[in-house]
Amino acid sequence: MIHGNEKRSTMLPYGQQWLDEADIEAVVKVLKGDFITQGPVIQAFEQKLADYVGAKYGVAFTNGTAALHGACYAAGIGPGDEVITSPLTFLASSNCVLYQGGKPVFADIDPQTYNINPAEIEAKLTSATKAIIAVDFTGQPVEIDRISKIASDHNLVLIQDAAHSIGADYDGRKIGSWADMTMFSFHPVKHVTTGEGGMIMTDNEEYYRKLLKFRSHGMTRDPQELTKNDGSWYYEMQTLGYNYRMTDIQAALGLSQVKKLDDFILRRREIVKIYNRELSGIQGLVLPEQNTKSNSSWHLYVVRFLPEYFSASRREIFDAFRCMNIGVNVHYLPVYLQPYYRELGFEEGLCPIAEEYYETAITLPLYPKMKDSDVIDVIDAVELIAKSFLK
Repeated sequence: MIHGNEKRSTMLPYGQQWLDEADIEAVVKVLKGDFITQGPVIQAFEQKLADYVGAKYGVAFTNGTAALHGACYAAGIGPGDEVITSPLTFLASSNCVLYQGGKPVFADIDPQTYNINPAEIEAKLTSATKAIIAVDFTGQPVEIDRISKIASDHNLVLIQDAAHSIGADYDGRKIGSWADMTMFSFHPVKHVTTGEGGMIMTDNEEYYRKLLKFRSHGMTRDPQELTKNDGSWYYEMQTLGYNYRMTDIQAALGLSQVKKLDDFILRRREIVKIYNRELSGIQGLVLPEQNTKSNSSWHLYVVRFLPEYFSASRREIFDAFRCMNIGVNVHYLPVYLQPYYRELGFEEGLCPIAEEYYETAITLPLYPKMKDSDVIDVIDAVELIAKSFLK
């Protein structure tokens, strides 16, 4: 426990992978086998996750960014097309639009859930809108029923950036089965990891086939798709694609990790319950809220220190946590405020709710491998810092 000027002996990260002997054995088995890439374990991983979320197809990629790029390609996004997304996300959610020559359009967030506001999406629609990339921030699903209707009514492709929300559900239905395409990420701080990796889930066979080609140089060996067939060795490049292929080494780790996904999420939810119970009485501290239809898988636990209650700036509060070896983080600076986006013409004030959120938000540590003593250390630190800086 942390008291006074005490601090932990080691830094507690905000997120971390949890690997066990079964994961290691799965990877070693592939390393000792015949295929370490382009082999059968990739398809097994894709099928396992598709079955888990209730989708027809899964297409694995080198990382979540590559997967989003593939989704934008499959959706037919190109120069002149606008894609509406959230400003409160990692860079990839809008960069993938730029890769295809399209234009990201940022819609402001809901002040309670911090997810993209469906009403703001409708306000940003134009004749050039081609798609929506809805981001499940912190693991809480967006209002996917409302956003799906908007997409359907305006003939838009709906891509769900579920990098944070694998294992979550909305209105009793798993994320991964709602949108035209859904992206999962397998970075080490996510719910399951492949080191680096991502996957697109879809029920659309046309998108599925486009994604397969896109991740492998635009090539196909499918006899039904070839313009001619010189033999079993023959392949064709039919479009411009990329080398975005996942290896069997990564897929073996992912396949092993997915078997533990429900247990990982259960532990995350246990920690959140403790945080909610112990931190709810702190004046000036805003805890995360959920939409009543959402069942978050809790990738992140974000609290806000309201400036009218505290004498310190967010930077000073952040530094105080770090001095106590509590590895807090901040998610995220609104994307359009990044220097590159400012050069594209995006200006401050575009999404005022997201900007106000950013100035007060701090992400507390949350991951399944946290011990109860780690959770107590975080709670002690929050209480001590809040008391120290309270006006």
